[in-house]
Amino acid sequence: MNTILLRRPLNPTVTLLKVSAPLIARKAEPGQFVIVRADASGERIPLTVADFDRDEGTITIIFQVVGGTTEKLNHLREGDCLADMAGPLGRATRTEGLKKVAVVGGGVGCAIAYPVTKKLFEQGAEVHAVAGFRTRELVILEEEFAAHATLFRRMSDDGTWGEKGLVTDALKALIEAGNRYDEVITIGPLPMMKFVCRLTKEYGIHTIASMNPIMIDGTGMCGGCRLTVGGETKFACVDGPEFDGHLIDFDEAISRGRMYQDFERRAYDAACALFRTAEGGQA
Repeated sequence: MNTILLRRPLNPTVTLLKVSAPLIARKAEPGQFVIVRADASGERIPLTVADFDRDEGTITIIFQVVGGTTEKLNHLREGDCLADMAGPLGRATRTEGLKKVAVVGGGVGCAIAYPVTKKLFEQGAEVHAVAGFRTRELVILEEEFAAHATLFRRMSDDGTWGEKGLVTDALKALIEAGNRYDEVITIGPLPMMKFVCRLTKEYGIHTIASMNPIMIDGTGMCGGCRLTVGGETKFACVDGPEFDGHLIDFDEAISRGRMYQDFERRAYDAACALFRTAEGGQA
């Protein structure tokens, strides 16, 4: 179980793993996630189910190397096994009844935006996908989005991929061109989602944002993934991870997320040192 069947680097810091997990694949839906441990002594981290194949009994996870655990995951190879994987967890994305939707993804958040785009498209909805990256080198899943979107807008900060600008620029242009969306779904860095939601609020378009704060147990017991939504405390792992974007306190979420940056960096450096030692280098 949990055997890695495929490992594929998507860009210099993002890797795709296809894992044998028939029980999870049987139940998984877009928007849900799994809790993963790379090894028996490792920490638990949440990773979104980027794709699944019920017949094959596999799920796909995509992660960015930012801390110690993701560095460990990045050293696993095809044929290796994850220590354990629990899921699917969280509430699936609501797609029923939606006829025209804009899905806005940024950076590695596009790994979450893609399965939502795919399901909506396969259900017959008109899907306008907007994906944004800092530069062409960081682009992931371009072919997958192009194959499952009615319209696909590519945006990059430096203009090396698609159009130069922000995802909000593309979304605003689409709205002002007369597109009337049943819903906008946004997934990516917190500041990006904050400004997408601010834009759609001006136009009165219902908007869903996918939140991915620090999670530990994935069952709501630890309270680490708490958010303020509409003035109430919510837990991303059991109440979400998707919420009404116009009700989320993004400033609070951004502030809490920054609390762990130094810890993640130290954990990443420690993991790198261990691997260098194991490979015969200098720690």
